[in-house]
Amino acid sequence: MIKKILLMALYVGAFTACKKDGQSMQDVSLRDDAAFIRYEDHFLEELWKNNPDWATSVGYHKYDSVLLVPNDKTRAQLVKFAKVQLDSLNRYEVNTMNDANKIDHHLMQNQMESLQWNTEQLKQYQWDPSSYNVIGTFATILNESYAPLSKRLRSFYQKMENIPAYYKEAEKQLKNPVAELTSLAIEQHLGGVSVIESDFADSLKKTNIPAAEQKLMLDRAKVSAAAIKEYAAYLKALKNDKPRSFRLGKQLYETKFKYDIQAEGTAQQTFNSAVERKKYLHREMAKLSRKLWPKYFGTQPIPKDSLEFIARVIDTLSAKHVAPDDFQSAIEREIPKLTAFIKAKDLVTLDPTKPLIVRKEPAYMAGVAGASVSSPGPYDKGGNTYYNVGSLAGWPASKAESYLREYNDYILQILCIHEAIPGHYTQLVYANQSPSLIKSVLSNGAMIEGWAVFSEQEMIDAGFGDNAPEMRLMWYKWHLRSVYNTILDYSVHTGAMTQEQAVKMLTKEAFQQQAEADGKWKRVSVSSVQLTSYYTGYKEINSLHDEWKKKQANNYKLKQFNEKFLSYGSAPVKFIKEAMFSIPKIDTKN
Repeated sequence: MIKKILLMALYVGAFTACKKDGQSMQDVSLRDDAAFIRYEDHFLEELWKNNPDWATSVGYHKYDSVLLVPNDKTRAQLVKFAKVQLDSLNRYEVNTMNDANKIDHHLMQNQMESLQWNTEQLKQYQWDPSSYNVIGTFATILNESYAPLSKRLRSFYQKMENIPAYYKEAEKQLKNPVAELTSLAIEQHLGGVSVIESDFADSLKKTNIPAAEQKLMLDRAKVSAAAIKEYAAYLKALKNDKPRSFRLGKQLYETKFKYDIQAEGTAQQTFNSAVERKKYLHREMAKLSRKLWPKYFGTQPIPKDSLEFIARVIDTLSAKHVAPDDFQSAIEREIPKLTAFIKAKDLVTLDPTKPLIVRKEPAYMAGVAGASVSSPGPYDKGGNTYYNVGSLAGWPASKAESYLREYNDYILQILCIHEAIPGHYTQLVYANQSPSLIKSVLSNGAMIEGWAVFSEQEMIDAGFGDNAPEMRLMWYKWHLRSVYNTILDYSVHTGAMTQEQAVKMLTKEAFQQQAEADGKWKRVSVSSVQLTSYYTGYKEINSLHDEWKKKQANNYKLKQFNEKFLSYGSAPVKFIKEAMFSIPKIDTKN
């Protein structure tokens, strides 16, 4: 590594000398960009050595068989890695790079600073039992067809060797863990242990691996499954009289927001903006509800409280929903409808060669969100994209009814826009087309979630749902979810908002069903900052779009904006904005 860093220093020195000799800035920039791209390859290889599970998740399978034990030595190595990379990054003149490499540089620097801060300051490894979970990586190795099954199963077997040591070390590291995160860890581990306990054995039956070797593999799987169950049992029995609060506190929250969201403003400023946005939405929803009232309530008097009569209209519209057993199939039917509408309106080019598979949400992912998209990593661009749908099986009838009223016939369509087309699925397909691996690997959650929210608005503005006021009203209700995600997350983690206050706010002001509000409380108690990504990203993309539209004037085309914006990959919006409005470098050579 030291040898390569010295070589980088020589590259930079050589290019600086060229500048002194009067060579054009444009030519120098090209050379600096070439050196930086070579450095990126080195950076990623070192990143994967230190994060083999992350490597597997993005489709880089060189380290599939490696499971690092999360001890002090491993963390010290991570911090050392971050410091070395920050030193290397500081050697590059960012202003001489092209737009794509500038963004990569920003992303890499942010990631290394974040890694160091998370390890040395946030110390989540001490209080979050759910941060220790190997099951997802094993499920990826088992389920993704990137290599012959026998080869993947042998990697699976080798990786299992360290599972007992991994969880024993986890037990040692935990100190007064958060109670809510302890419960989540128990739920996810007991729900997902079947990947190792039974799914692995089922897959072995489909191979020609010799019986003697299979026995060794199955024996290790039994030991591994036992270690996972023992970890869950340890957490259940843990005496924790003074658990750490799940609330981060304002100082940690602001810093985490800075690294995770990479927004133009602070968390406090974003919260203030969300409060203003919800006031606007309430006014617009009142206008629509007043218009719809006679259609659904005839001559009944309109309640004086605007939130009350908005809620009455929404509650009436929410009665239209699918049966519990039809929830996933209804989502499957929605995808071709969205595809046809986008083509008809010419909003964005879709790639029909990239499959989208709707599936039941895997057990190891349960407990955080009811619907999500899992995309293939940048190294596995031909892999499947999954639309994960939470199951309602076993739910009490009242809870299922509450959930389905939340995801009624109108909202279900908007959900599919957000998660699939032209939301997450479409954006992630474009991201994987980007030549920059860095932007795919170090993807910005606020841009990804913000695009999904912005795409909902585009679809509604384009007339999706036959321009019905009911659809617009229900989108406003759905959009309030993004806004209140920010208000909730900030109020809970930097303040003292209680569960009772949160649920009341979400049900009365954001018009959410009880089941949705209860689920959101659970989510805010086991995560932090991520809930702000939806509104933050939307706000910045919407602002960028308005500026772009004004600049383009008569040449403006929505499709052109969408595809240009998406072409930069999953980068922070503030850097995409800088690139979209940048002036190309001019050759100054005489």
